Amino acid sequence: MTDVTYKVLADLSPEERADLVKRSETDLSFFIEKVGPIIEAVKTEGDAALVRFGTELDKAKGLTLDNLKASEEEFEEAFTLVEEEVIEAIRFGIANIRTFHEEQAPEPMWLKEVIPGAFAGDRFTPIESVALYVPRGKGSFPSVTMMTTGPAVVAKVPNLAIFTPPGPDGKVDAATLVAARLAGVSTVYKVGGAQAVAAAAFGTETVKRAQKIVGPGSPWVVAAKRLLSGVIDPGLPAGPSEVMILADDTVSGGLAAMDLLIEAEHGPDSSAWLVTSSERVAKEALEALPGHWANMTEQRVEFSRTVLTGKSGGIVVARDMDDACAFVNEYAPEHLEILSTKAFEYLGSITNAAEILLGTHTPVSIANFALGPNAVLPTSAGAKTWGPLSVQDFMRRSSIGYVTPKGYPDLAKNAKILADYEGFSSHANAVSELRKQYLED
Repeated sequence: MTDVTYKVLADLSPEERADLVKRSETDLSFFIEKVGPIIEAVKTEGDAALVRFGTELDKAKGLTLDNLKASEEEFEEAFTLVEEEVIEAIRFGIANIRTFHEEQAPEPMWLKEVIPGAFAGDRFTPIESVALYVPRGKGSFPSVTMMTTGPAVVAKVPNLAIFTPPGPDGKVDAATLVAARLAGVSTVYKVGGAQAVAAAAFGTETVKRAQKIVGPGSPWVVAAKRLLSGVIDPGLPAGPSEVMILADDTVSGGLAAMDLLIEAEHGPDSSAWLVTSSERVAKEALEALPGHWANMTEQRVEFSRTVLTGKSGGIVVARDMDDACAFVNEYAPEHLEILSTKAFEYLGSITNAAEILLGTHTPVSIANFALGPNAVLPTSAGAKTWGPLSVQDFMRRSSIGYVTPKGYPDLAKNAKILADYEGFSSHANAVSELRKQYLED
């Protein structure tokens, strides 16, 4: 497969190596220019703009001002349309996701005595309203519904709403409605793309305004989040899917090729790289790809072939595994699989990866659907500073302080010294002898 992108790190210039880490949404200028009018239309026209864009952009038929929100009848119908084994798989995934996030949830409040008589700590309370974005353009994603609702429900957010593009029939994907109902979320809007971000940010006649929006989306969604970041909290940067397979000489190149396709099949704007120090693994992967493509649907073959023959995917051969790990950290992938019979030996060398899956029995598929850790992850090198979607993303943290008469003197003395040094007289007065006249005995 000579058309698959194949790079040898040692042969690349610094500029060529830097090009390998670029993502599809690195330059959003085109999308930002295009989403501006969409945002303004939603802000000024409300529901009418949502119906228009749903009809024109999503090609949805039958979308009206009266059915932008999924009805109870649509929820009930969804359970008749989805096969029972799919419903049970959704139940299984939701249970594991909830278990994981319940363990992750912080204590509602903690206090520690920092010096005798003085206490400091944190209190966690849920955000009042959060929009959960579930994409649909290149497939249906009840798994994203599971991943976004799981930590939100554990965090006890009182107002949750799912935003997802309508299908050609003007309806929400049935499995997405099933996942929403089983997770405990009853508000689902048939709105996607940049218009969904705008609706969540400003509210409309039907859509209730949210304080935050989370969930992965296309560059259109990413651009809208960026433009509206001063109006609504855009959450972690989750754009088109990306994966990096780090493989050593202990595994089959055919296995590496199979797992490389997991995220590459999401769409032509995905990123997917196999990084290995083994020329054997690289060669086997190249030879195995046609066989794997023969077992995929035509659309997914087209998507993944576009990725692996373009600038955002392919095979990279490193000098050794230290060089390979260094490139992983430079890339900071959304999903990272460490394919090796000694995967834990490389774990300490990885610092920048949103999700790290260890060994030959932990493909991204299992993490995306069933294992429990959240699969809504930062993309475009966001893993250098961000982590996966978590319970804390749905909570606000308040610092708590409590000082008793016993702890006050030492704190006041030191606070006054620093207040005087920085020239803040009111700061100093508040902890000076002047305070005593107002304190209870």
